[in-house]
Amino acid sequence: MLSRVGVSEPLHLHSSTPSSQSLECDSDETELLSVSWNQDYGCFAAGTSCGFRIYNCEPFKETFRRDLKNGGFRIVEMLFRCNILALVGGGSNPQYPPNKVLIWDDHQSRCIGEFSFRSEVRAVKLRRDRIVVVLEHKIYVYNFMDLKLLHQIETWANARGLCCLSHHSNNSVLACPGLHKGHVRIEHFGLKMTRFITAHDSQIACFTLTMDGLLLATASTKGTLIRIFNTMDGSRLQEVRRGAEKAEIYSIALSPNVQWLAVSSDKGTVHLFSLRVRVVGEESSNYSSAQDSALVRQNSSTSIDALLSQNAGANPGSSLSFMKGVLPKYFSSEWSFGQFHLPENTRFLTAFGSQHTVIIIGMDGSFYRCSFDPVNGGEMLQQEYVRFLKSDNRS
Repeated sequence: MLSRVGVSEPLHLHSSTPSSQSLECDSDETELLSVSWNQDYGCFAAGTSCGFRIYNCEPFKETFRRDLKNGGFRIVEMLFRCNILALVGGGSNPQYPPNKVLIWDDHQSRCIGEFSFRSEVRAVKLRRDRIVVVLEHKIYVYNFMDLKLLHQIETWANARGLCCLSHHSNNSVLACPGLHKGHVRIEHFGLKMTRFITAHDSQIACFTLTMDGLLLATASTKGTLIRIFNTMDGSRLQEVRRGAEKAEIYSIALSPNVQWLAVSSDKGTVHLFSLRVRVVGEESSNYSSAQDSALVRQNSSTSIDALLSQNAGANPGSSLSFMKGVLPKYFSSEWSFGQFHLPENTRFLTAFGSQHTVIIIGMDGSFYRCSFDPVNGGEMLQQEYVRFLKSDNRS
């Protein structure tokens, strides 16, 4: 059970009802401060200027909200669908200073743990056995049960709070910026192994891990290329091109079966790519066994081809790709298999839903669900659209 660490006064959060909502938190004046997925992308949390709200994705509905008379949250991190949340204050009237993390038990309606730091908290990541707090130059890893500090990791300047965790119980993997521009550090805690991957020449802008932590997808501040790596040996498995112009990448999502990759950017287009990377099963199942760790390393690095497979769809290439090796690399790139168009310059986060769908949430308070053709690709079709911050979608 979590220990109480420097716990402050209770937050006095309470659930809104239609009759009391206007007294506690006026929806017309509510500012959206953050949106974030839970670990399996089945829910998302919205941090607002007067509390937070939790939404289910399939079917879409607001499951609950906690409104404050005043005070907002810039970070709301869920732990799957359980009652434990990590909260960090934010907005023009923050509930708590930005250098403090509260571990909130919503079932008991009380704070059960607290961390304070000398600098602003950039991100918090949770898994069932770990709490990870990201500062601009350092990452702290704590044991979830007793809040004891397990690891301290130095990073390159990380104002974006970039950090990813695997979420399979038998694979404990963390990805974060390395100590040099364009490098990603991979911590395989179960194997006590650290791997540094030179992912890009430019600074890292975004990355994500598969649920088992064995594959990593990255993008740089140029925003033109997305690369997929094997986290065991650092080898590059595939590279796809979002576009030719510089773009700010907002999110990268990998489908659970690792057949598809989706990317959102400030250009207003979600790009869908077909992957040739197959799910690695044997490494994952043997990962946590120390006696098999050498076998894992050997199996994962014997051949890149062993990690590649043909998907149903293929990303289109340039008509001049037959001159590969003669023309610049741009002409031999793999381009997006499917697309969905959104308003430009709005931050959108993507995830994969069921039955060939992509789910998109935006900092403008919008929720989209769109479907794609897994054989022919092309423009994705909008299936659902909700203005979640303005609408009353409670279950």
